[in-house]
Amino acid sequence: MNVDMIFKIAAIGIIVAVLNQVLIRAGREEQAMMTTLAGLIVVLMMMVNEISNLFSTIKSVFGL
Repeated sequence: MNVDMIFKIAAIGIIVAVLNQVLIRAGREEQAMMTTLAGLIVVLMMMVNEISNLFSTIKSVFGL
């Protein structure tokens, strides 16, 4: 994983945390939860893509 990916994940986490707090303070707990879930899904999709790239690299290295 490259450093750019780490910064992207951290940025998503910060944005989600801020939005979560703003929505909770506005009395919108359901939207806060949905925002958190959306952030989690985005990060997981990014990680799935990286894992897929890793397996592709391993397959090419070993000629599989």
